[in-house]
Amino acid sequence: MGEREEAAPAGIIALAGNPNVGKSTVFNALTGLRQHTGNWAGKTVGSAQGRCLFQGEEYRLVDLPGTCSLLSHTAEERAAREFLCSGQADAVVLICDGTCLERSLVLVLQVLEITTQVVVCVNLLDEAGKKGIQVDLEGLSHRLGVPVVGCAARRNQGVGELLEAAVRVARQEPPTIPFPVRYPQKVEAAVDRLCPLACRCWGRQARPRWLSLRLLEGEGEALAQSLGFPLRGDSQAAALLQEAWSETTAQDFSDAIAGALSQRAEELARQTVTGMGRGYSPRDRKLDRLFTGKWTAFPLMGLLLLFLLWLTIAGANVPSQLLSQGFGILGDWLRQGFVQLHAPEWLTGVLVDGAYTTLAWVVAVMLPPMAIFFPLFTLLEDLGYLPRMAYNLDRCFRGCGACGKQALTISMGLGCNAAGVVGCRIINSPRERLIAIVTNSLTPCNGRLPLLITLSALFFVGSAASGAVLKALFLAGLLALSLGMTLGASFLLSKTVLRGMPSAFALELPPYRIPRVGQVLARSVLDRTLHVLGRAAAVAAPAGVLIWCLGNVAVSGQNLLGWCAGFLDPLARPFGLDGAILLAFLLALPANELVLPLLLMIYLSQGALTQAGDLGALHGLLLENGWTWMTALCVMVFSMFHWPCSTACWTIWKETRSLKWTGVSFLLPTALGLALCYLLAALGRALGV
Repeated sequence: MGEREEAAPAGIIALAGNPNVGKSTVFNALTGLRQHTGNWAGKTVGSAQGRCLFQGEEYRLVDLPGTCSLLSHTAEERAAREFLCSGQADAVVLICDGTCLERSLVLVLQVLEITTQVVVCVNLLDEAGKKGIQVDLEGLSHRLGVPVVGCAARRNQGVGELLEAAVRVARQEPPTIPFPVRYPQKVEAAVDRLCPLACRCWGRQARPRWLSLRLLEGEGEALAQSLGFPLRGDSQAAALLQEAWSETTAQDFSDAIAGALSQRAEELARQTVTGMGRGYSPRDRKLDRLFTGKWTAFPLMGLLLLFLLWLTIAGANVPSQLLSQGFGILGDWLRQGFVQLHAPEWLTGVLVDGAYTTLAWVVAVMLPPMAIFFPLFTLLEDLGYLPRMAYNLDRCFRGCGACGKQALTISMGLGCNAAGVVGCRIINSPRERLIAIVTNSLTPCNGRLPLLITLSALFFVGSAASGAVLKALFLAGLLALSLGMTLGASFLLSKTVLRGMPSAFALELPPYRIPRVGQVLARSVLDRTLHVLGRAAAVAAPAGVLIWCLGNVAVSGQNLLGWCAGFLDPLARPFGLDGAILLAFLLALPANELVLPLLLMIYLSQGALTQAGDLGALHGLLLENGWTWMTALCVMVFSMFHWPCSTACWTIWKETRSLKWTGVSFLLPTALGLALCYLLAALGRALGV
């Protein structure tokens, strides 16, 4: 029997709205899916789909990218506009911010020119109430000509009524007849002349009035490319447009249209919203004076980062040890099972000592820091602090020809560079998005933390009871160096292969909100921790097989690891490293967590990954192999600045679809790391270290 075909939905309902108005929260409430929601503008970059039931019928919900308008200047605007113009949606639910309704109404008026099947959802009414803001929902519905429903999606209030209204609109019970925006006389006259042409060329895919307005704004080529409008070669269209532009330019038409939309949105807000006098929350103003103040923003940002690092370092130790012990016991059971099955020794070595041991090491070392860092990061996201951080760093990045939103992707890179690369989608400019992608691996992810923490304890800050604080301070200094290198590399790229002017962007500072701890934990574990861990595990097991083979295949009494380390030694010495160190970094391409156990495996000439044991024994082993504090410093610098792991490389290729930019992302941090190590080694030789 073949697979059962999925039943066709009774209708398709699209969710649209400005960024950060709770659109994805409404989507989650309607579908029950854990769609990732974030408290910064631009979080939802793609579209998610889900299903919901109403009166026994199933409807498909499409969560469109958050967008401030339908001008088609960004990928989000193009995606949302193309879907709305396609006619696939039986109803469109427009999510608005009840605390700032006027801003959302501009998009509502634009969408009403494309389709009449619209329901307006005024969300965040709970926050609006706290600010003394009331919205006349019936009055707004009367003035727009479409249903208006109020809700507080975070508390699941009004969601059922919203779904009922959307289904009624999808069924056209009754048909909605919105009131059009009246534009200046010159615009209306030109639209009247273009509407017959739009009807002939476009058919039923979009309303002729909307198409005529876009043509007057000079978007003919964009419509031809994205929606297939046959403008090129149409002599009648060209003649009508030339006639319209003979006295007024396309930019003048665009300004007049935008002005009329803004004026109408302001008028609607004035007629239906009361209590706006209090404006922005006094509490939020006080907090912003601290978190975005001229003298307090950067010190508080540094202290917060230090606190997060301390929590991650101090909290990950015990879980990592317990996981390592548990995996060790399970590994012994697996080995005994293979013995009882009389399996060949080489098969036991490949599967248990190779694939399993490597996978277990990666999970034990990688999972606890991620399970701590990602929830903390998500709490800051839910709280509303991350947009403030981007605001604070915007001037620094703009001075380097980059985008202030890159600060958000750097923060995500602290947890995982692959996640940071995916997060670069929130940057609208393709040039600035590439800069953020290429430089993201200059931020040390949590996979590099174990090596940095261990070496800082062995050679710089000691391992006393106060070591966690000192390690955090030391790591904070290294992260400051990382930020400086990121800014420098961004400036270099913006002046060479990615030349261009920094783009302007509007970054909304959302209100501070009490984080939803339960959802934060579930979201960070499911959406981030397990997702990233799964990618790392997928490459760790095959890498373990290769490592075991190199450690157990001997030539002339020495295993292949020793031969490779000897070959690389002359290449590594000028950079303050040795062949074993360089080989460990090369073999740790699948996961940075493998560098230290690989190094021990090479130094001890063993055939499997080796636990570090106590710090005293590890320190003695490193000293026996010629390490000094300068060697440790070079290794730490190279750990921070070298090629991204295979998971990050794969993600870079998926995001750029370019081998060129994947190669640049691989070579740039490597070149910077080797240059710094060479300078440090030269300084060490000059000082006699």
